[in-house]
Amino acid sequence: MVKIGLEIHGYINTGEKLFCRCKTVHGLKFSEPNTNICPICTGQPGAKPMLPNKSAIDKSIQIGLILNCKINPKLIWQRKHYDWPDLPKGYQNTISGAHAKTTGENGEFMGIKIREIHLEEDPAAWNPKTGEIDYNRSGSPLIEIVTEPDFSSAEQVIDWLKQLVLTLSYIKVFDKKSGIKADVNISLPELKGERVEVKNINSLKNIKTAIEFEISRQKTDVPKVQETRMFDESKGATLKMRSKEQAEDYRFISDPDLPAIIIEKSRVEKIKSAIPETPQEKLKKLIKKYNIEKKYAEILTKKIDIAEFFEKIIEKANPKIASQWTTIELLSVLNYNKKEFEDVEISPEHFIELLKLIENKKITELKAKEILRSWKEKSSSPAKEAESSSKISSEGEIEKVAKKIIKENSNAVKDFRAGKSESLNFLIGKVMQKTNKRADFKTAREVLEKLLR
Repeated sequence: MVKIGLEIHGYINTGEKLFCRCKTVHGLKFSEPNTNICPICTGQPGAKPMLPNKSAIDKSIQIGLILNCKINPKLIWQRKHYDWPDLPKGYQNTISGAHAKTTGENGEFMGIKIREIHLEEDPAAWNPKTGEIDYNRSGSPLIEIVTEPDFSSAEQVIDWLKQLVLTLSYIKVFDKKSGIKADVNISLPELKGERVEVKNINSLKNIKTAIEFEISRQKTDVPKVQETRMFDESKGATLKMRSKEQAEDYRFISDPDLPAIIIEKSRVEKIKSAIPETPQEKLKKLIKKYNIEKKYAEILTKKIDIAEFFEKIIEKANPKIASQWTTIELLSVLNYNKKEFEDVEISPEHFIELLKLIENKKITELKAKEILRSWKEKSSSPAKEAESSSKISSEGEIEKVAKKIIKENSNAVKDFRAGKSESLNFLIGKVMQKTNKRADFKTAREVLEKLLR
């Protein structure tokens, strides 16, 4: 049986680095190299760290709580030593180590045990091909989540990681631009193979490929010693980097420049009280309490802003209509305009008004979609527009318009009578256009079919 454990790294969304006031902006897409730096985060001689970023500590506690970890009351910064070009001080500050008490421990998330979570600073970005080092990343607050080796397949790992990322998005602790990275530990105990760690894999697709490759490799080349490997995306394969370091190799010592952090119980309780429902809890509630179809509930719970907006909507609107118009129409407008929900000011009251106009057949669905598309920046009450856009359901009134359309589009009429059924949709479209999308679609179709016989 395969045993897989994860060490997941994510940048905490704080805006500032862990021990200095430099901005946490890094990566060539977002910042020129070595522009968000100072003597502290570049490890200049004599530079001392500032007190650790309070927001980073609070958010690390949040992560620990949502993963059902025990939060330790006293945290001591350790120096983790290793000789690598990306580490300007020669050591990394971390709340981990052979004898350290991590931020949180003994947790559980969706059936997988969490060994520990801890806060640490990120090294710089080193390019081994050119020798260049970008210190913009150095000192950024990083959370590490370490699981027990409870996974047995790549598919299980990916499904779990998707749920983890979704859940952590609800508390908005991660820097969305940077995503997550993972070190993956894989072993095949039945073959008496030693553990292999694959470092710094940066996407779900690559994590899956690396695990599958490594399982296949270890079946024919059983590891006799622990080792560290890297994943080569271009080859879809892992390559040996070095023998695996042991804890003693890092020479952990307490950092004399950083005081212990005392986490009071009241602080933990305050943070805990502000944590929202998890996506899994919201999904169950939407299905059981509001009888929302599972396919819609799963879409609604993918983003907390949408989920909370929807919960306000269904207090006063038909849940069935609300779920369809939120998950299909509203999200399609956002996607078309390449915007997140948080980028647009849509009032729940205005959306409820729109849904009631649809439900009471005051306006057509086409007209409602047009109103919704107009809310690219900010919503407004649809009631006034509805007064001049009331739905036309009268067969006689629609027939008058349809006769004009038939007269003006003789070629389309000939095509329809010759068997081209798509011509009917063209004529219906012309009726909708003529009535400013006020004509009832079903009635327009029936009237045209009758006139064209």
